[in-house]
Amino acid sequence: MSECAPLRIGILGAARITERALVAPARAGGHRLVAVAARDRSRAEVFAAAHGVERTLGSYAELLADPEVEVVYNPLANGLHGPWNLAALAAGKHVLTEKPSASNAAEAEEVREAARASGTVFMEAFHYLFHPVTRRLHELLASGELGELRHAEALVAIPAPEADDPRWSLPLAGGALMDLGCYGLHALRVLAPYAGGAPRPVAARAGERTGAPGVDEWLDADLLFPGGATGTARCHMAYDRLEMSLRIVGSRGEATAPNFVLPQLDDRVVIRTAEGERTEHLGTRSSYAYQLEAFAARVRREASLPLDADDAVATMRLIDACYTAAGLSPRPRTAP
Repeated sequence: MSECAPLRIGILGAARITERALVAPARAGGHRLVAVAARDRSRAEVFAAAHGVERTLGSYAELLADPEVEVVYNPLANGLHGPWNLAALAAGKHVLTEKPSASNAAEAEEVREAARASGTVFMEAFHYLFHPVTRRLHELLASGELGELRHAEALVAIPAPEADDPRWSLPLAGGALMDLGCYGLHALRVLAPYAGGAPRPVAARAGERTGAPGVDEWLDADLLFPGGATGTARCHMAYDRLEMSLRIVGSRGEATAPNFVLPQLDDRVVIRTAEGERTEHLGTRSSYAYQLEAFAARVRREASLPLDADDAVATMRLIDACYTAAGLSPRPRTAP
């Protein structure tokens, strides 16, 4: 098959995130939205009509069995990522899953084994990593302009979702760390090449959501890198505003991305060194567009990817460790 051939994508569910995370970049890239399935077929039909999906199917299982679907996009509730990632991989599909890949590290390891057995492409959708904003932060460390890494801090916070939102459900693997904090933890994890290795949590604190025992409304984690650098990953799912910042401090200077998760909304990187302060603008093209391009290049021509099932397991292990350090339990598995 030609490397330019469009991906043939099937969508699990009719989640709100899908329009910006997949539909828009798929249209821009010339890919086909072959099918969508939802628990309520009428919702799938409305979604298909609104977004140009070719057809609706009666169940997730029917979508996975469709021979024309080669890529499955999984934006379901967190607790349904693991079960349906396993099912999609068993069906021989490439998988682009919303983060995190599973409810806990043990389930993520099963997903990794399934990806190895299937021989297909599996990727967790940490789209921020593909945008020039994040690439520029890494370049500033690699070039030595910031000196040796001393500290990194991330804050990912949003106003509260509605009370019945699945992100507040423990059985569906909800919580601020699962939905938001995973970005901050991942952003610190991928600094490992500049810090002597990956970080580990040394302390964490959390506040439970009123009426939702075991579900974190906020969680702060203190991390330590092998080379001695420190890190702080904070997340809050009932904040007074949206904030998604990443600050990197080195021995010679520091750099801040005011919105590293959605850089299309704010593409600045602010750099401060002994020479002064400057602001670089890295472009407002969607991070999701960069992500789908990279995923398609991997599927079509086996280009390299910075994200795979091994990376997903490492992130999930760190999430579990932070929950444990904060006195909460890792998320339970969800039956499909």
